[in-house]
Amino acid sequence: MIETVETAPGADPRLIIEPGLSARVAGIVEPVIEGLGYRLVRVRVSGADGCTVQVMAEKPDGTMLVEDCEAVSRALSPAFDAADPIDRAYRLEISSPGIDRPLVRRSDFERYAGHVVKIEMAVPIDGRKRFRGVLLGVQGETARIGAEDGKAVEPPEFLLPIDDMAEAKLVLTEALVTEALRRAKAQERAEESQSDEQAGETARDSRRRPDRHPHAHNHSRRPLRQSRPAALNEGE
Repeated sequence: MIETVETAPGADPRLIIEPGLSARVAGIVEPVIEGLGYRLVRVRVSGADGCTVQVMAEKPDGTMLVEDCEAVSRALSPAFDAADPIDRAYRLEISSPGIDRPLVRRSDFERYAGHVVKIEMAVPIDGRKRFRGVLLGVQGETARIGAEDGKAVEPPEFLLPIDDMAEAKLVLTEALVTEALRRAKAQERAEESQSDEQAGETARDSRRRPDRHPHAHNHSRRPLRQSRPAALNEGE
């Protein structure tokens, strides 16, 4: 069962962070998008298509729509122009974390308890760096990882320090997909209900003030040297 754990941006810091150039880019990205009410999940700079800067972000409730990606892209463009963190042409991608998402915050490990995870440690535990099992939650500063159903392992449970993890990621399972679909449907029903309420308010308002017209804003952006399509991608 995935619980919705909402926290204010900045109140639940990332514990698993990227190294090198990606970390420098993240230092630019994080304060900008937090100011808009979003949370940074991950930055990855890769050699795909020459050079690609992928920014994964989400709202505190874990959602991220296409319009959210576009808003983040518009906000990051001037920040990247000013800081110029990449010394060559690059393509910026803004994406949602996806179903098989990275886990980077303590709240992520709490929210996705009960699902299968893959973890790679930066610091070995008992000589091992790679672990896979059922996430059982958080104990102190560690994540509890148990054996998958039907698998007998020794020891039956590991306590892995979150700060010492290089990467943690959900495994795409039938249970995870089912839970994600359930949450998506619940969100869709909530949005439909909100839209119906807003439509009712608009109808009442138009009857009171028939001469009122909606005001539209046109946003223009200065051409940039790099292509910046907003994308709603699944996690890798």
